[in-house]
Amino acid sequence: MTQYNNDVEAAIALQEKYNELTTAVGQVIVGQQDVIENLIISILCNGHSLLVGVPGLAKTLLVNTISEALDLSFKRIQFTPDLMPSDITGAEILDEHRNFKFIKGPIFSNIILADEINRTPPKTQAALLEAMQERTVTTSGVNYKLPAPFFVLATQNPIEQEGTYPLPEAQLDRFMFNIWLDYPSFAEELQVVKNTTSAKTTHIPKVMGAEEILYFQQLVRRVPVPDNVMEYAVGLVHKTRPNDKGSDIARSYIAWGAGPRASQNLIMGAKCHALLHGKYSPDIENVKAVAVSVLRHRLVRNYKAEAEGLKIEDLIGRML
Repeated sequence: MTQYNNDVEAAIALQEKYNELTTAVGQVIVGQQDVIENLIISILCNGHSLLVGVPGLAKTLLVNTISEALDLSFKRIQFTPDLMPSDITGAEILDEHRNFKFIKGPIFSNIILADEINRTPPKTQAALLEAMQERTVTTSGVNYKLPAPFFVLATQNPIEQEGTYPLPEAQLDRFMFNIWLDYPSFAEELQVVKNTTSAKTTHIPKVMGAEEILYFQQLVRRVPVPDNVMEYAVGLVHKTRPNDKGSDIARSYIAWGAGPRASQNLIMGAKCHALLHGKYSPDIENVKAVAVSVLRHRLVRNYKAEAEGLKIEDLIGRML
């Protein structure tokens, strides 16, 4: 890995790497610029992301392409109703010498794609909790460290809810971002069909390795944040809480507001967003740029909001 003389030099290098990364991913993924940017921000902030979108929007392909460009190990876990916790974390078996031996599960990778995470029962969903928060797996009292860097990128289908187990708020809160994938435009879909119905093959260059990602994660943490930006982020989260200190919107339309982890993620996301756009310190615009993805899954609408057909995004927009 290249050694940088100072943080400014490293910040310039990170911006260059980001441009290379978006170019590499853009060879396979058409459009979805905001989605790609948010995924890269969550990786550089050492966070996890939940990708929500209807089938066929290339969620799996996007994660696979990013893991290739980042030269990281990648495992896909298809979540099904009969999936057991040991299918994720691994299990102990008796070897030929009648000793117990731990066989590592697919969770021991840099990037985990948890496909349709809401299709599996809460017991199996909970197996991800320790891994996501502590970056470790405990089996039979023994603690196993997961490889660094480690990210869970989970997907969810918003339209087919039969036979699903909605993620509990405690687990949703562990995702830094909730990223919504929308349908492509006519021109983008035309390009997708051209690319995927021909014999064209694409080589994805390796842009960054594990060591560089860990270095840039520390760089993001060192970015200074002005007091007014810090106060704006924390104030925004306080506005989402339906209590005396919350906003009128929260008291009217929100049953539960965001917790302190939202404030932390707003600041970390704003720091990284600033670096990727050539700034050495975030401003309020950088906080606003990541606000919807950070808050969307942390707010619970009340009956009045549902009755009036107000989406969470509408309420966040009003608070901003």
